[in-house]
Amino acid sequence: MKSFFHSLLHLTIRSPHEWAVVFRLALRNLKVNRLRTALTVLGIVIGITSVIIVMAGGAGLKNYVMGQVEVFGTDYIQVEVKVPGVSETSSENITGRATGLAIMTLKEEDAEAVAKIPNVRTWSAGNIDQELVSYNGTNKRVILFGVNPGYTEIDRQIQMTEGSFFGEGDEAGVAQVAVIGAGVKKSFFGEGDAVGKNIKIKNQSYRVIGVVKERGAAGFFNFDDAIYVPLKTLNKKLMGIDYVQFITFKVRDTSRIEETAVDIREAMCKEHDITNPDKEDFTVMSAAEGKEMIDKVFGTINYLLLALTSISLIVGGVGIMNVMYVAVTERTHEIGLRKAVGASNSGILRQFLFEAIIVTLLGGAVGIVFGVVATYLLNNFLIRLGFLLQFSVPARTIFTAVGFSAVTGIIFGIYPAWKASRLSPIEALRK
Repeated sequence: MKSFFHSLLHLTIRSPHEWAVVFRLALRNLKVNRLRTALTVLGIVIGITSVIIVMAGGAGLKNYVMGQVEVFGTDYIQVEVKVPGVSETSSENITGRATGLAIMTLKEEDAEAVAKIPNVRTWSAGNIDQELVSYNGTNKRVILFGVNPGYTEIDRQIQMTEGSFFGEGDEAGVAQVAVIGAGVKKSFFGEGDAVGKNIKIKNQSYRVIGVVKERGAAGFFNFDDAIYVPLKTLNKKLMGIDYVQFITFKVRDTSRIEETAVDIREAMCKEHDITNPDKEDFTVMSAAEGKEMIDKVFGTINYLLLALTSISLIVGGVGIMNVMYVAVTERTHEIGLRKAVGASNSGILRQFLFEAIIVTLLGGAVGIVFGVVATYLLNNFLIRLGFLLQFSVPARTIFTAVGFSAVTGIIFGIYPAWKASRLSPIEALRK
């Protein structure tokens, strides 16, 4: 083992001429066994293509989610229900929120209390439900957003193409009115007028008062297939509840947003009579904190996906190691001859190591091309499906792929190269 590390210390190539000689010899030897070289390169191509697609997908999804967060601007603070005693990103909290377990304590009264904070400009509470909607024999399961009339000040992408959003009178009167997305309109009314028509939600009649301009999908959720109804109407007539899932606050002065988030947490604790932070049944998150959490989540996801795709690179690396072992066996006589005329151990080591690196870099280059082409095709496919999510290939992805290729070649090529350098010239010539 000592001699192995000693050999590594003498790998320096001392002149450009020496580089050229090693490079030419490596290419010549790889051309001799083109099929073997091609199969070895294929393993690296698959691994690098996987790395490119995974990193591009992660970057694209992160950019898209960030874009959706920025739709609300940087001047908002979100309060959401949370299972007491666990973090907001924990699996226990996600499961609890999905089932409604022990998190039915967030009320509109909380928002009214928080709205007294001087830096809070406006707010909207909300719930999300899914119900069967029908019109003239056409049935469709649709996501329902129960929100306050002021929600249009929170979500800046809500623009009306027909009619108008519901008002304070509709909310106070628990009116059975609905504002439908562009996709819902197309499904039920085609190119005809929708405003003034009645649709049935959970076998209850709702009058369409507005149509939202087409806005596309957010990840795997399409806003065009949603319906907005007054929050009180959704709670009392459709869900039969008296609590909300989230409240969004807009602030006046964004420079004081973190201070305002602290004030909101204190106000919420006072409303819920909570003195122990571990007992908090809500979470308060500003736009900046939301972006920071998204960064952390996607960073973790990227590392996990890279670890999974690295398995294909390891398989390719093992292939390189096996091929190099075969090459050493086949070229034993050549190694002995070169040593007999003065080639050093480090020179033999460089030669075989360089061949392994060339194979992986060649595979990396082809893999990068395939990965970029694959992301382009995937983007076109997603556009046709109506998703706005686009795979992105930043420069660091290319550099990462090249780095992975070189490191794979070095790691899996070094030991066979060292074995070749340790062959005795006399024994090698005899073989």
